[in-house]
Amino acid sequence: MRNGIDTVEISRIEKLLGDLDEAALRDFFSDEELSDAGKGSSPARAQKLAARFAAKEACCKLFPKEICLGTIEPYDFSVSRDGYGQPGIVPSERARAVMNRHRVARISLSMTHTDTSATAIASIEPGEVIVPWYGKFIYHVLPLRRRVVMENLHRVFGETLTEPQIAGIAQAFYGHLVKFVGEFVTLPFLSDARKELLIRIEGGEHLLAALAQGRGVLLLAGHFGNWEVSTVAGIARFRDYHGRFHFIRRPLKPKWFNDFMMRRFRKAGFGTLDKAGSLDEILELLEQNHIVVSIFDQFTVKKYGIPSEFFGHPAHTFKSLAVLAQFTGAAVIPSSSWREPDGTHVLLFEAPVEIVTEGRTRDIISANTKRFNEVLERIILRHPEQWIWMHKRWKKVREDK
Repeated sequence: MRNGIDTVEISRIEKLLGDLDEAALRDFFSDEELSDAGKGSSPARAQKLAARFAAKEACCKLFPKEICLGTIEPYDFSVSRDGYGQPGIVPSERARAVMNRHRVARISLSMTHTDTSATAIASIEPGEVIVPWYGKFIYHVLPLRRRVVMENLHRVFGETLTEPQIAGIAQAFYGHLVKFVGEFVTLPFLSDARKELLIRIEGGEHLLAALAQGRGVLLLAGHFGNWEVSTVAGIARFRDYHGRFHFIRRPLKPKWFNDFMMRRFRKAGFGTLDKAGSLDEILELLEQNHIVVSIFDQFTVKKYGIPSEFFGHPAHTFKSLAVLAQFTGAAVIPSSSWREPDGTHVLLFEAPVEIVTEGRTRDIISANTKRFNEVLERIILRHPEQWIWMHKRWKKVREDK
């Protein structure tokens, strides 16, 4: 178990309290930390805040590379006490992504202080990936595109995880595929009541608030969890918006499977749009305040994409979502799904991505595309075994395409 230890002289915090007002202190501490420490500039408050600052620095020492790169800062870790008064670390969204990349479930904390200094020890509690026996079997005996899977996993986790940990995620991914296929086959035979119990929707208020603006909604989505279950059983729960969800999709192969999927989508009340040649139709749908779903986590050819980064590696990425967001003003809502250990599913809608609007058009499109990729990274890292690792996301772009 890795530990981070830091000690802070209380006199430093006393000087900080004397030099800064409450608003400026929020650059260093969360509202909860300031409230827990009390008010004013008393010695007791300085001791409590010194312990909390030491805790932040101790957490940073667990991730030295990310601190050097500026990926995270001390403020990305805050101290909160549970109902029993036990302190714990609450990471920011950025810090949570770093922890997930290192497969850290949580950071435990111990704090103490004397009259002159405060010390904190932050300890990593590793996350565990459940690997079913059939996931191990497929990995070793029927290694479907295992070379691609392992190459992709090494791109993302090669600098943070051991080889056995990476292999464990790969095996859990194959186990996820088995469950995916089973759920895909059985879903049409489930009753509406069973489908209601199968999936839980979170963050629906973000989607509804965006629709209330009247400019349509762009859903930023990818191949997370069992996307077919979350699509058919989850989005169908928005009954008032039946017929207003439209998916931008590539034709599937073979043709009979594509036809089957399109019938299934239409029966569920969803529209489908081709990735090529549907711009006018998309614009019209957004003007009618409909919801257009962009599957954003795939490689695209030079004609339809721009160079961007995905997990720190060059990855040609669709530019259409950034273009639509810039010129229509439609909110971009990240959506994802995952399977819980009990077999149920969660469909999550997050707050809109903040869109860059100032600068040259080329720079705006590049900046927003980068933001969309960063959102996808955070989503994938939450449940890495439930993303489609067999896809060649980092292919080289052919200059003639």
